[in-house]
Order: sequence, then structure tokens, then C-alpha cells
Amino acid sequence: MVRTRIAGVGGYVPERRLTNAELAARVETTDEWIVERTGVRERRIAAPQEATSDMAIRAARAALKDAGLTAEELDLIVVCTCTPDMAMPSTAAIVQGALGATRAAAFDVNAVCAGFVYGLHVVRGMVESGLHQKVLLIGADKMSSVVDEKDRNVSVLFGDGAGALVCVAGPADGPGVLSSMIRADGTRWDLITVPAGGSREPLRENNVGEGRQYMKMQGREVYRLAVRALEMIVREACDAARVTTEDVDLIIPHQANARIVRAMAERTGIPLERVVCNIEMIGNTGAGSIPLAWLDATRAGRLKPGHTVVFAGMGSGMTWGSAVLRY
Repeated sequence: MVRTRIAGVGGYVPERRLTNAELAARVETTDEWIVERTGVRERRIAAPQEATSDMAIRAARAALKDAGLTAEELDLIVVCTCTPDMAMPSTAAIVQGALGATRAAAFDVNAVCAGFVYGLHVVRGMVESGLHQKVLLIGADKMSSVVDEKDRNVSVLFGDGAGALVCVAGPADGPGVLSSMIRADGTRWDLITVPAGGSREPLRENNVGEGRQYMKMQGREVYRLAVRALEMIVREACDAARVTTEDVDLIIPHQANARIVRAMAERTGIPLERVVCNIEMIGNTGAGSIPLAWLDATRAGRLKPGHTVVFAGMGSGMTWGSAVLRY
């Protein structure tokens, strides 16, 4: 038996900062309103020519360096994203080619903002079954590409970025992933959508004019479902790992919204000082948010050997998931 161990972490966020003051000049909002409801003060925005794969490659190289591995040693690359460079090929294939990871298979996972936890669940199965030994798991999204800057419901929340983990096979009694759980409720698919651009509604002049290529979100319903679902899945993952929420040293949730993060912590009984929240300065970066928050926690020295860490994410679909790790 083996356990999926995290051997390296890396991340990348674009240079451009979009502040609340800039948004307030475009839409009917204020810095106070945004901070109170979302916790975001600024978000990073990719350059027009900067694609999701470009950010993913930067994060991947940093993670490989941290792990002390070369791209040629990888046997699988998984990119979690809802904003691929294009409909085909996969963003993972583009990343594989750019890295020169000639031995690695490559594919994308799309569970939107729950994508990174979904990807970790998939990778864990691959590693612990013996199919793959050294895997690069990336969460990357250029959320600005699907956000209408004039829509206050979404423009105040989202930014761009990428985070990456190198996952390897380790001893069953060593550090690594103790449990992972993923769930979905496809009856609520309409709560967060990008209506146009797929096979159901291909892009045409009329729907572009109506802004249907941008994200639409029913915020209040998403909030209600997110808080309940995240509490449930965190408890399920902890039960599977044979730990309690009191044993959790750090929880690293998807950075959806500061209010959702606080409510989830309160419902699970995890003190806020054990919650990693970096949404204030980079916004909601989709599938990139959990690995970027993990990177911030490691840089800040918040992770110690033996710590019990929980990931928790929720996204469009609706999808949600959680994982428990021993650091």
C-alpha cells in the first residue's frame, strides 16, 4: 500500500492588480460594499495575451523545482480548469508540450471551483492504484475571460491565477492524503453558468451582443448551498480519515467569498485562526485558489510536520469536495 504524498508546491499570479476603487469607477459599487460582502480588496488580472496554460506552466515549473524533479520524470499531468485555452486540445496537453514532459499523459478536469479537489481525488486514485508514480496536479483559471466587468455580482469576486502540486507515491504510514470525497448535484446546474460558447449554444453575433459568453450567477442560492454542502463534506472527509474537526490544524478552503469561508468555519467548529484565507489580495481564482492558499500557508510557516490539513471546495455543477492530508 502507498499514500499520495505532496512533494512540491508552486504558484503564479499575474502582475496587474484590479482594485476596488477601479471597479467602483465602472459599476455601481464601493470599496466598503465589496469588502463587507466578499472580503476582496483587489484581484490579479492576466494580460490579454496571457492564457490559462501560460499561468499553469509558470506554477508547474515552480512546483517541480520545489520537488526537485524534472519534467521528464513525470508520468501524468492533470490540469483543473473551467477556462481552457480553447475547446480543443486540452490545456494539459499544451502544458505537457511546453514543459517537455515527454513521458507524461495529460488531461483536463472541469469541476469549476471544486476542480482542484476533484483533481486531487483522481490523482490519488491513480497513484495509490499503482498506475502513476509522479504526477503534476495544476489548478489554473483565467476567470477574467468569462467575467463581465459591468456585472457587479461577479466582477467584484474573481481574479486569475494558477497553483500546482507535485504528487508522488509515498509510504502508507507517512505524510500525504488520508481521505478524499467528491460530490455533485446536477439538478442545480443553473446556479452558475456561462450560457454561450458550448455545443448547446455556440457563439454567434446575437448571443455575444447579449453578453451570454459571460458568467451568470445566482449568488444567494449559491451561498446557501455552499455553506451546507461544505460543512457536510468536511465532516465526511474527516470521518473517513478518522479525525475530528477538533484535530484539524489548518483548513484551506476554496476562496469563494470571505463570508462563505467564515460561515463554513463556524458550522464545522474550526476556529478562524486555523482557516487559510487569502482572498483579500487575489480574489477568487477558481481552481487555482486552493493550491495558491496552500502555497501562502507554507511561505508563512503555518504548516508544520504532522499537521492535519483539510481542503474544501465547491463549484458550478453544483460540485463540491474535500480532502484530509497529513503534512
